[in-house]
Amino acid sequence: MTRFNTQLVHGLPVNDNNTGAVNPPIYNSSTYAYESVDTMPRWDYARSGNPTRDFLERQIAQLEHGTRGFAFASGLAAIHAVLSIFKPGDRIIVGKNIYGGTYSLFNEYFAERGITFEAVDTADYDALDAAVSGRARVTFDGRELAQTSAAKAVYFEVLTNPLLQVNNVNRISAIAHRYGAISIVDNTFVTPYLQQPLDLGADVVVHSATKYLAGHSEVTAGLVVVLDDEIGRSIYFAQNRFGGVLAPAECNDVRRGIQTLALRMDRQQENAQAIAEYLLVHPLVKSVHYPGVRADRAHVLAENGLRGFGGVLSFEVVPGVDPGVVLDNLHIFRLAVSLGAVESLAELPCRMTHFELPKAERLKVGITDELVRLAVGIEDASDLIEDLGQAFDKAYEAYLKNHAELDTFSQVASGVFA
Repeated sequence: MTRFNTQLVHGLPVNDNNTGAVNPPIYNSSTYAYESVDTMPRWDYARSGNPTRDFLERQIAQLEHGTRGFAFASGLAAIHAVLSIFKPGDRIIVGKNIYGGTYSLFNEYFAERGITFEAVDTADYDALDAAVSGRARVTFDGRELAQTSAAKAVYFEVLTNPLLQVNNVNRISAIAHRYGAISIVDNTFVTPYLQQPLDLGADVVVHSATKYLAGHSEVTAGLVVVLDDEIGRSIYFAQNRFGGVLAPAECNDVRRGIQTLALRMDRQQENAQAIAEYLLVHPLVKSVHYPGVRADRAHVLAENGLRGFGGVLSFEVVPGVDPGVVLDNLHIFRLAVSLGAVESLAELPCRMTHFELPKAERLKVGITDELVRLAVGIEDASDLIEDLGQAFDKAYEAYLKNHAELDTFSQVASGVFA
């Protein structure tokens, strides 16, 4: 039995060629020849299956300790396929803080097709239990509904985007299973390097493989892993019939990225920790969202079955400081959405990754107009910190220009930079 880092490099062979190539071939073929009309070949049409895609799907199932994996053209295509296994009238409990694209898919697509989504603080286990059981129901817009039957699923992110709340997969999954619901976990921020949710009770794991798994901002991809064969058959049906499959060349890009996942994430976490500690003491920063700076971080890791907190963090600037000035003056950090790649990115969630959320909903879950999200890469940490420092200096200059009537002493005394 090989260990995790070896599995990253080698995966599980498909045994599809005898050339001796150390990398699996890229099969750019849309169709495959039958030996005769009476045969049923392993491969017939690329939407239904492809050897290059099969290698990636087998590898992610191996890494996540699942029985079957599926590769899609994007993370949202993967989520769409998973949600398609539910029927009109089904009820799904959703963590209150999720990616904006996921929020839109749930509430602007599936909700219109008869599936009910109810937002719950997944760290509040009593509220979660009541919601899953049907004793209490609260919709995304805060309306309370009458008691109903148990939910069919709980959907949540291990580390929420963009506030980095830690969700306990074991406890949430146990509550879901208590009422016959399944547990669906978005493991994008964590990856199987830092946690394998299926080992902790989850039933389905989804990834935007665009992020850490591919790791180089060159491909969009989504992956799904399941434990249960019946769920797997339903997701394969959706994959095959909707056709949102990942093309062979892109499958190879993700496979290649996976080979260096551990090396990249070790550096990204190290850099994120250093940046978070720098931000904690900066006078223009009001708050920092990164579990690695919590005093009880060792306990948080152990309690949640985590081996690290990843390379994403967020922070809020103090009132009066324009986060846009900070972002517009970064040089090494690139102003862009996405995360998990070798280069560092910065963005404003209220205008970028979470613009789909109505403002009232954003503010309700803590995504303020002053919140900045950083996706930390593998550059030198000192360069990244210096880049942030000079951008903060520009934001401070802009603040003084806009508040020329105040002197530094009165600013500090009034608590602006406290």
